[in-house]
Amino acid sequence: MHRRIMSALGAAAAVTLLAACSGPSNQDVAPTAPEHLEGTVSLWHFFSDREADVIQSVVDDFEAANPDVTVDVHSGQDDEKLQKAIAAGNNVDVGISYSTDIVGAFCSSGAFRDLGPYIERDGVDLGQFSDTVRSYTEYDGTRCALPVLADVYGLYLNDDLLDAAGYDHAPQTLEELEEMALAMTTYNADGSIDVLGFNPLMGYYENSAAHWAPAVGATWLNADGTSAVGSDAGWAELMEWQKAFVDEIGYDKLQAFTAGLGQEFSADNAFQAGKVAMNLDGEYRTAFIDDQAPDLHYSTAPLPPLASHADLYGGGYITGNIGGIAKNSQNPELAWALLRYLTTDTGAVVKLSNGLKNAPTTADALASPDLEVSDQFQTFLNLMADPHSQTTPASPVGAGYQQSFEGYWSKYQQGDGGDLAAGLAQVDKEIDDALALVTGP
Repeated sequence: MHRRIMSALGAAAAVTLLAACSGPSNQDVAPTAPEHLEGTVSLWHFFSDREADVIQSVVDDFEAANPDVTVDVHSGQDDEKLQKAIAAGNNVDVGISYSTDIVGAFCSSGAFRDLGPYIERDGVDLGQFSDTVRSYTEYDGTRCALPVLADVYGLYLNDDLLDAAGYDHAPQTLEELEEMALAMTTYNADGSIDVLGFNPLMGYYENSAAHWAPAVGATWLNADGTSAVGSDAGWAELMEWQKAFVDEIGYDKLQAFTAGLGQEFSADNAFQAGKVAMNLDGEYRTAFIDDQAPDLHYSTAPLPPLASHADLYGGGYITGNIGGIAKNSQNPELAWALLRYLTTDTGAVVKLSNGLKNAPTTADALASPDLEVSDQFQTFLNLMADPHSQTTPASPVGAGYQQSFEGYWSKYQQGDGGDLAAGLAQVDKEIDDALALVTGP
């Protein structure tokens, strides 16, 4: 569940871990795939508890179809553990990461093998994945990963709270969202917030720059990989709207309210508990609500754009889990067979989606009658297909460019950011300096 955790590694730490990995090396790929699969292959993934059981059930199916194959599963291995294991030369055949942000580092360092020769040899149709999904599984022309389901972000609405306030529709613009949110916000006798219509604080739950970017179609990087944050007017427009929203309620008041909310992935989640009427979240929240708040009356919709970008309505942020073959794989052909099964076999993808409640990434899985789709979940499948949806670009500094920007945004929203244009120019410099450290001048 990539969306639950941002990698604990900063860009510098990720680069340090992967420094031990040489660049992409020549790899011999047999002219034809083996007719019979046998042997042991290791699978490292980050899932745990119930979700690990879902992964295991699909692995069991792969083993049943290939009785001479044993999959050695290492669950609960987050990105840091995966990177360290590969850098140390441990036996990792297939690795599943929760973060698309490491694609740039993994591809450029060779930590994940180039899948191009396998894809070409076996005629794998990359057209089954959307342009957005394909974009976050490659870097600089090297496709070193394939998608293992996707996360899509949209707006959750408490229907009872909306009805009580006289609203019967989702907001179509961020300005309308703010208007509705202010109308639904109630206060305690001492002036503190009791119920909040929408929490605009950056850093609250899933409020991040990446998840908000589609609201203005903002871009992160220029074609040469340098920062576009300061030159894309959409970012400043979005930040100015967000800060004005924060100021309307009061930063300190919002901070105090947010500090008292339940943990995001507990049963006390603020939206599930009725403390926030509208919330930005991923498709996976539908599974949490089914399990932890089954009586909640709610609906879902796209996070709306600013009115000046109204044509972007229907889009959202897409990311997901990725899988690749580690450079030190002892059985790359078997690793490729397992990776291909997990990412392109319709039955496997549908079973993973139904169990994990993440969005499937292949066209056939999306169209499968076996896919379990509620009205609320359908919104996210629509977002997957919308041409205005976007993702974050791969970079050799990983998520470093996002972290630099969000560090400044946090200062700006509380009134400590100074001149916005100057602040964004400094963000550009920090990002470009970090890039230069990795790629050289």
